[in-house]
Amino acid sequence: MSDIVNGLGRAGAYGALGVVLLILGIVLVDLLTPGKLGRQIWEDRNRNAAILLSSALLGIGGIVFTSIWTTYDHFGKGLVSTAAFGLLGLVMMGVAFLVVDLVTPGKLGATLVDPEPHPAVWVTASCNIAVSAIVSASIA
Repeated sequence: MSDIVNGLGRAGAYGALGVVLLILGIVLVDLLTPGKLGRQIWEDRNRNAAILLSSALLGIGGIVFTSIWTTYDHFGKGLVSTAAFGLLGLVMMGVAFLVVDLVTPGKLGATLVDPEPHPAVWVTASCNIAVSAIVSASIA
């Protein structure tokens, strides 16, 4: 029975950390794009913004999953590792966004929340998933 309780405690801690990292992902995308992201997605039904946010959340989720899956035997070390790799993933996604913005015409953030469908959202979403895969693969 103590194994179950111990497992539930660990799952709760990893789950809480994962939720915090997902919230940070939402904040990051909101900072990189003009306007309020929540309003654009839930009120304005902006598909570009939804795809962009979804890719960031899937990317962070993938990093957190990989880190937990390959976690260290020591719970505390595994939790710190998951936080570190999750934060690294967020930073790398932000940097990748800024690089794509730098090499493309116009302001990428504004393009990605335009109400008209734009192919740039798929490029940026793919970049988020690629960064996530790279960070996930680096987790030993």
